[in-house]
Amino acid sequence: MDLEHRKRFLVNFFYLAAISFLAFAGIRYALPMAMPFVTAFVISAALQRPIRYVSGRFGIGKGPCAILMVLAFYSTIGLLVALLCVKLVALGQQLVTGFPGLYANQIEPALFAFSAWLEGFFTRMDPSAAQTVNEVFSQAIQSLSSSVSAVSMSAIAAVSGWASSLPGFFVKLLLMIISTFFLAKDHDALAGFVLRQFPERGRALLLHIREYLVGTLLICIRSYALIMSITFLELSIGLTLIGVEHSIPTALCIALFDILPVLGTGGIMIPWTVISLLQGRYALGVGLAVVYLAVTVIRNILEPKIVGGQLGLHPVVTLAGMFIGAQLFGIIGLFGVPITLSLLCNLNQSGDLRLFR
Repeated sequence: MDLEHRKRFLVNFFYLAAISFLAFAGIRYALPMAMPFVTAFVISAALQRPIRYVSGRFGIGKGPCAILMVLAFYSTIGLLVALLCVKLVALGQQLVTGFPGLYANQIEPALFAFSAWLEGFFTRMDPSAAQTVNEVFSQAIQSLSSSVSAVSMSAIAAVSGWASSLPGFFVKLLLMIISTFFLAKDHDALAGFVLRQFPERGRALLLHIREYLVGTLLICIRSYALIMSITFLELSIGLTLIGVEHSIPTALCIALFDILPVLGTGGIMIPWTVISLLQGRYALGVGLAVVYLAVTVIRNILEPKIVGGQLGLHPVVTLAGMFIGAQLFGIIGLFGVPITLSLLCNLNQSGDLRLFR
């Protein structure tokens, strides 16, 4: 009997390992290639309720109504993205072209002033060490100066490389838009075809998964909107207290930037703090550092609790899922792994799947 249990355990283990490997390979390698069609399917599914409402309210056929809704959706998104890109390109160009001048006019003089102070300090303490400190600091400033030029050139090269990838991006975008029209128009027929390929129990399971994922996605949007609002409130108060001009619009921009998983608040606050300190504005630099630390600590405490509480997961499980997902799959994994864990827990509790006790 014990041997039978071991055999069953090994069979189940290798079965789950094979399923996990196939899922990982599909998400890591197949999903990026199919992303235009997956995105088109998600958009078309999200537009079904407005399409049905407009079609029934105004007596328009579903096909023409779907075409109009998809056109309205992409026109609105395209306009917003175009405005954002214009602002980002202008800001990026200003930063790339202006950073060498900023370094030469403000940062380098501040470094030399600090070097002179440091040399004077060591002269009073140990005159023999002053010359060594001066030479080391001069070499460091020269290296930093050449690095600034190299960074500017690298930024220009990165922009050129991004521009060269635009044709492939526009091909994928065109495929996504065309697919959205067809999927939105024939969504019910395609969904019915897919459901007919499964037995009755499989259909119920798919419908349950779809219902849960849609609700969970809305919960995630609401959770991160709450986190962003808390971050905005903290930044508004903190920046106002340390005397930053236009603190509320600045806090709003940083809070929106905080959604990015890699850069986050630190992508703006850390360079701002460093530049302020190098320019000799020590009160502002220290104040920005304190605000950044406070926002980061509060966010790291609240995020697992808010997201995990909404998803029905323990905060540690949510935090681990977000970290592992971001490491394996980037921004998709950051949101996708906690949602998947929440889905598996829900299916296990409902009895549709038996994964753990």
